[in-house]
Amino acid sequence: MIAVIDYGVGNLFSLRASLERVGLESVVTGERAVLEKADKIILPGVGAFGDAINKLKESGLFDTVVKQARSGKPLLGICLGMQLLFEKSYEYGEHQGLGLIEGEIAPLDGDIDPKLKVPQMGWNSLHILKPADPIMKYTREGDYVYYVHSFYAKHCEKSLIAVSDYGVSVPGVVRQGSVWGTQFHPEKSGNVGLSILRAFGEMEGSAI
Repeated sequence: MIAVIDYGVGNLFSLRASLERVGLESVVTGERAVLEKADKIILPGVGAFGDAINKLKESGLFDTVVKQARSGKPLLGICLGMQLLFEKSYEYGEHQGLGLIEGEIAPLDGDIDPKLKVPQMGWNSLHILKPADPIMKYTREGDYVYYVHSFYAKHCEKSLIAVSDYGVSVPGVVRQGSVWGTQFHPEKSGNVGLSILRAFGEMEGSAI
């Protein structure tokens, strides 16, 4: 069973529908006990980093997510959910993240060519740095995925699994221990995204 965390900032319907399409049983929940019993956890997210991290704390799930991840339970963060996995973010101030992956979240604006639009919105190809990683099991070099974001992860070289070029090298997939993150939306990325969710569903845990 995969627990999809409901803390008020995720597109839960399309994600759950995508999990169902690849035969993965899931439950949308904001309850600590359900997260503790689940085999795997997905942390979705859209919106602003500070608001999202505050909602996680207010819901009492911040510490639960960290504890479950550090125990070795597979965790997947998606889009803003991926960004929350990092140590901190500079989105409208400085905010503490979950601290499960080394690095920080910074604005694309200022790091990319001014001619490129922010947010990055649309399809982009993946350059796979670690094809042997289990989350890449069904994904191939050059496969296209769908991004919508104005901020991206930096100083996270050790955790990079796949990147996309958008004037800078944008971390598309990251991993530390049993914690994975995708900056793009698998649930909006067609068969490629479904294959990534399928691979995550086959994961086995390993402590950070």
